[in-house]
Amino acid sequence: MTESSDRQDGEGWRARWRRVREVLLDPRVDEAALERTLAAARERHPPPVVWLVGKTQSGKSSIVRTLTASSAAEVGDGFRPCTRTARLYDFPAELPLVRFLDTRGLGEIDYDPAEDIRFCESQSHLLLAVMKVADPDQQAVFEVLREVRRRHPEWPVVVAQTGLHELYAQVTDPHPTPYPFDQDPWPMDLPNDLVRALRAQRDALGELPGTAEVRWVAIDLTLPEDGFAPPDYGIEALWSALDGVSSLRLTELLRADPEVRDLFARSAHPHIVGYALTAAGVGALPAVDLVGVPAIQAKLLQSLAALYGQPWSRREISEFLGLLGIGVGAAYATHAAGRALVKLVPGLGQTLGALWGASASGATTYALGKAAGAYFNDRRHGVETQARALRARFAAELERGRALVGRGRR
Repeated sequence: MTESSDRQDGEGWRARWRRVREVLLDPRVDEAALERTLAAARERHPPPVVWLVGKTQSGKSSIVRTLTASSAAEVGDGFRPCTRTARLYDFPAELPLVRFLDTRGLGEIDYDPAEDIRFCESQSHLLLAVMKVADPDQQAVFEVLREVRRRHPEWPVVVAQTGLHELYAQVTDPHPTPYPFDQDPWPMDLPNDLVRALRAQRDALGELPGTAEVRWVAIDLTLPEDGFAPPDYGIEALWSALDGVSSLRLTELLRADPEVRDLFARSAHPHIVGYALTAAGVGALPAVDLVGVPAIQAKLLQSLAALYGQPWSRREISEFLGLLGIGVGAAYATHAAGRALVKLVPGLGQTLGALWGASASGATTYALGKAAGAYFNDRRHGVETQARALRARFAAELERGRALVGRGRR
């Protein structure tokens, strides 16, 4: 390359970064244009559906609340009708990573699953059946599972048996520790009534049609004020079962790193992932990523500021970008330069360029979100953010973002 072309490339990425910076510095986002961009991204990559099947009061909402780290009020208000007998809960609401489909009234009214199957059979699927262990009458649930597996033998199934404490010798007894239900055989000192009920439900369902795996998990999800410790008893086994039977990557998408204890950071994680994966989808389109990706990133930063309860005006944005310094600009420079270079590959340039754009857009969005979370957390605690630490955090999260987006596009 000549000195002239080198200079033009340098000016090109600097102009791109100035444009991105202008969008990020302006907290006003064209909501209509952004929604069109997001709608296009959702259409290209619809979120997977986890179908919850169970009787009323079996614990379905508690499972959604625990998996998403949402409050009971958020879950209760977040479901919306989608068919005559079912409702959907998108999480996160603005850019869902996963949709929970809840069928209502099993066992209480005649229920034909055909309408719900038609609603979701064109999407990715995981059936999560929920049975209260103290309720032996689960025939309505069994019939739905058998019918679904006859029509879709490839759909994986997880069966969660809930409300364990109701069959302890004394209702106030503590949970058995360590968690014993992932052992084979189970320990001999478990409550007899509980063991009989767990096994009776499993025997009653028997073998389902199809070859896809079926996993049973015993859990007890309560509220902290109920007095059972831990309130999410068996949740790790449920996460393991969900990831073990499907390729939906629910644990990776919905949970922050296990060592993250800060509730704000844990709540922010799925929002950041949702925006990152959406930016990756938009970044694959060369006609829109110059405008669409910065708009998505600006909206993410607004959302995170609201989640952390922090102001987000031009002053705070300028401070945040100034602390990041050239690190974030270099990420955008890599995006621009990489896309230009891969287009030179004979025959595959456009395809590789799109893949590069997707990876870079998603990774920078993920890193920007995680760095913003650290910045907002410092402000929330009245701590001055150190530029070197924030830049190191951005660089580390950029690598994690590349890995996340890369796995998401396989």
